[in-house]
Amino acid sequence: MPTGLVASDLPAGRVRRRAALAVVVVLLCGLVLALAYANKARCAGAPFDRDGRSTVFDVVKDSDVCYSDIQFLWLGRDINEHVFPYVTGGITDDGALVGGAVEYPVLSGVLMWLGAIGAHNDADFLRYSALLLAPFALLTAWMLARLAGWAALLWAAGPPLVLYAFHNWELPVVCTAVAAVYVMAAPTRYSVRTRGIVAAVLLGLGFCLKLYPGIFVLPLLAYVLTGGERAGEGPQRRLDVRGALLTAAAAIGTVVAVNLPFALAGYEGWRASITFQQLRQADITTNSIWYWGLRPIFGPDARSEAAFQQVVSVASPLLVLAAFALAMWLGGMRYRATGVFPWVGVSGAMLCGFLLFHKVHSPQYTLWLVPFLVLLEVPWWLIGSYLVADAAIGIGVFRYFYSMGSGTAVEQMENVVEFGVWGRASLLVVLFFVFLWALPRGSRSASSPLPRSDPRNLVPVV
Repeated sequence: MPTGLVASDLPAGRVRRRAALAVVVVLLCGLVLALAYANKARCAGAPFDRDGRSTVFDVVKDSDVCYSDIQFLWLGRDINEHVFPYVTGGITDDGALVGGAVEYPVLSGVLMWLGAIGAHNDADFLRYSALLLAPFALLTAWMLARLAGWAALLWAAGPPLVLYAFHNWELPVVCTAVAAVYVMAAPTRYSVRTRGIVAAVLLGLGFCLKLYPGIFVLPLLAYVLTGGERAGEGPQRRLDVRGALLTAAAAIGTVVAVNLPFALAGYEGWRASITFQQLRQADITTNSIWYWGLRPIFGPDARSEAAFQQVVSVASPLLVLAAFALAMWLGGMRYRATGVFPWVGVSGAMLCGFLLFHKVHSPQYTLWLVPFLVLLEVPWWLIGSYLVADAAIGIGVFRYFYSMGSGTAVEQMENVVEFGVWGRASLLVVLFFVFLWALPRGSRSASSPLPRSDPRNLVPVV
């Protein structure tokens, strides 16, 4: 589902204003990225121990809320030894990654290795990684500004970018997901099938970075199959089965082409990243509804813990898949009402289902969600509410860890974290349905208003 108005439908002056707006958004994004780096860099710097770890890191990472996975993983994955990932790695019986194996898909592992080139300590690694990641955030800001106008400031200058830009390696994967939407929306001189194939390649690359864009391939297939934004223009709807198959093949082929060299060069190291995620448990570090909602029902002993983890390992994927199926079904209902399958809205809803029911909900995953809040007409009060709940997690959880580690009272920060967990979870349920029925942001600015069901409301803004 594209967004807003095509450039050909806009006056020349408005096209120029939109281009100028994109420049402003990118510049503001650059300033916010500098602030985001300064925030994380408070945890990094001399003196260093013999492994290149900043001695201040363990002292202030929780109390000052400057922890980042980037700095933390300087040690423990052979990054400090500049070992190329996966090829010689593996995982031990107790779940420890060794020999260059990392817990992320292969392209993220390569980015981690690239960020460590020339680094001699965790501060260098953080700085070089930030320089490597920042262009992806800037490109995302530019695309969102072209697609959604001023709403792109939610990405470029919002709290999530300050908190999480350099928390982990999320910026490249968000960029691939947004680029897929941009490809489907912007170059309308190409056929829906051609754009779908290119978008599928981008989503495949995203899957090789952090997996989640892979779930967007299914609604993209439905969009291509049903003819895209042109589907409702004629009296008969013709399904483009060949286009959908080619789109699926592009996504699958991309994933295979990227992963196969690593699997052949070092299968154990490549497989270790998958095994690590399979073994990961829902615990106090995962910020999920499973730990805060279901775990208290079980007893404190080891047998109860094992039973809890077994329940989560079954219930979590089943509920995630059920949420995906519901999103696709409701997307089909909207297709029957409007003549256009809302692939962006369905993708956003599927992401909500994943974030809600997956056993791990790390704070930086908010960066995955923000583009959907930009691209679709989500009420601003709902966006503000989500950002408040997110900040309760993104800040509160580290203060909570600090309270536990320092032996001070934890009740207040525990309440903040629980507010964040349940506030975020309840809002994800709301956003699931809002995304499915939301119009593209900017579509109401057409000079001649159209009914909500008119598919001409769903042509892209560039």
